[in-house]
Amino acid sequence: MYSFDEAMRRLYFSLNISPQDYLRYYRGAAARVVARTQDGRTLSLPAARLRPFITHAGIQGRFCATIDAENRLITLERQTD
Repeated sequence: MYSFDEAMRRLYFSLNISPQDYLRYYRGAAARVVARTQDGRTLSLPAARLRPFITHAGIQGRFCATIDAENRLITLERQTD
């Protein structure tokens, strides 16, 4: 397993994807979701990694992505208030 060190970074971002829009990703019409992080970076995620967060309302909320030194996604978590 990975240990968090200086090579790992946490990027925070918000998503508001309607159920209809996510269907495009689910059906394979789009493979990646692009989001702007709170510090202004552009983050491109595999759409499949968002499947655990789908509800009847789509995908909404604030998320934290942990990436390694090679910019690979290690974890993706929804943040709670």
